[in-house]
Amino acid sequence: MHSLWRLRGYLRPHLRALAIMLVSALAGIVLAIAIPLVTKALIDGPITHHDLDPVLPLGLLALALGVLEAVLVWMRRWIQSNAVLRIETTMRHDLYAHLQALPMSFHSRWQSGQLLSRATTDLSALRRFFGFGMLFLLINITQVAAVTVVLLTMYWPLGLVVAFSAAPVIWLSMRFEKEYVVVSRKVQDQQGDLATRAEEGAVGIRVIKSFGRSRYISEQYEAAARQLHDTSMDKVRLSARFWTFLEVIPNIAVVLVLLLGAIGVGKGYLTPGELVAFITLMLSLVWPVASLGVILAMAQEAMTSAARILEIFDTASDVVGGTRVIERPRGHVRFERVDFAFPDAPDEPVLRGLDLEIRPGETVAVVGATGSGKTSLTALVPRLYDVTGGRVTIDGVDVRDLDLVHLRQLVATAFEDPTLFSMSARENLTLGRADATDAEVEEALDVAQAGFARDLPWGLDTRIGEQGMALSGGQRQRLALARAVLARPAVLVLDDTLSALDVHTEKLVEDALRRVLADTTGLIVAHRASTVLLADRVALLQDGAITHVGDHSELLATVPAYRDLLAADVDREDEEVSA
Repeated sequence: MHSLWRLRGYLRPHLRALAIMLVSALAGIVLAIAIPLVTKALIDGPITHHDLDPVLPLGLLALALGVLEAVLVWMRRWIQSNAVLRIETTMRHDLYAHLQALPMSFHSRWQSGQLLSRATTDLSALRRFFGFGMLFLLINITQVAAVTVVLLTMYWPLGLVVAFSAAPVIWLSMRFEKEYVVVSRKVQDQQGDLATRAEEGAVGIRVIKSFGRSRYISEQYEAAARQLHDTSMDKVRLSARFWTFLEVIPNIAVVLVLLLGAIGVGKGYLTPGELVAFITLMLSLVWPVASLGVILAMAQEAMTSAARILEIFDTASDVVGGTRVIERPRGHVRFERVDFAFPDAPDEPVLRGLDLEIRPGETVAVVGATGSGKTSLTALVPRLYDVTGGRVTIDGVDVRDLDLVHLRQLVATAFEDPTLFSMSARENLTLGRADATDAEVEEALDVAQAGFARDLPWGLDTRIGEQGMALSGGQRQRLALARAVLARPAVLVLDDTLSALDVHTEKLVEDALRRVLADTTGLIVAHRASTVLLADRVALLQDGAITHVGDHSELLATVPAYRDLLAADVDREDEEVSA
């Protein structure tokens, strides 16, 4: 419900503009009614009595009314366009900001194509309704009611014909509304699914081509497109039946008015001028009635779009920042009886009663089997997820009590699967620290052995393409590592960041990282013995808990499970030593 008020809140700053639009629209209706009445006076007066003197004043009056009506239309549309575009811009900004604030649990559940569809197609549907449908729905209803009253006043039998013709329109509109809202929502959901498939096909093009599955993926996309086509055709057929009926009713009414009006003039119940004015006013109702189908369809699409957008606004973040700030961070990290389960699987805990301490300036490597929860453990420090039990502290302060922006300046993470953005290499590097100097950028590149960035066509100002796909996996990892190092965090989290590097480059990066880690607190997810050697201590993660903590040699000698995990790398190291 609060989001519904939020939606109304977007209109509130523009109430003055909307009021001016409505007043100008109502004035336009008055003018549209006045012009046929002037025509009636012109026919029944000067023309009938062959008195040409009043013709020019009445003609100029009709012209002036027409020009004034055109000016009002221009003014209304100018004000309307500005107000509606501002509303759309504000909503787009707020929606994007809300998406950024939502936790990882939300983004892991929602398809990116669905979010993209809501942020583009649905917002455009709302803009079209606010900019056209909403106003004209009010205008057309008002115009039909006002003209009907005028027609009843002029000649009530013909007025009743017009009034009675509205009954089937109202009945059909109510029935159309119920059916259209269902099919409209279905179309919009399928558009989101299709957008997801298109995005996945574009992002995963290398995998698709490498496995020769272009035809298979294309068939999946085409099947989704055909499904959307079939549903869209159901929507078109429903609309076509409704609009056809709306076109027929006014035409039948016009024929009846002409027939009964001619009889009325012949019997002296109507003057020729009244009949002309009556028919002119009657014809002015054809567009409002015929457009009702389009406007109602637009209204239903807007309601569906609003519901889809409000689904996002109604999702509250379960990661809410506190207010505390650590003035002089030392980077003392503690996991105290930590429990964690993903929100969509609360009965399947990943971590259970986990305890771990990382002292200021110390580096701890976490080793465990695949799926043991190492990445989940690292995600708890910057609050990408929140613990479900226990707590994580930095310098004795629960991370849930820290301001989120401050926390994520204290903690920098380099992920195994790095994400780069469609911007320059420099912009990607300074994403975590916009005020970094050129010298600091160069130093971070040297630490991460990412000097290749200097050799790009335009150096660090080269745009590296969406997802950094113009670079190799190792290059992406090194740029992401340089980005994390450049942030100069109190706590540096490396989630198997060196997995895509060759042995030679890995050795160079590790040598440089030792200097960086000497000045910060480090938490490393490690799968290789060489990466483990970066750490002062090693923690073995088993069954959701830390079972052993010690240095590499000690665990290797005393813990069989640890030795088995690193057996391949240990054998390789022994071979290298003996060689």
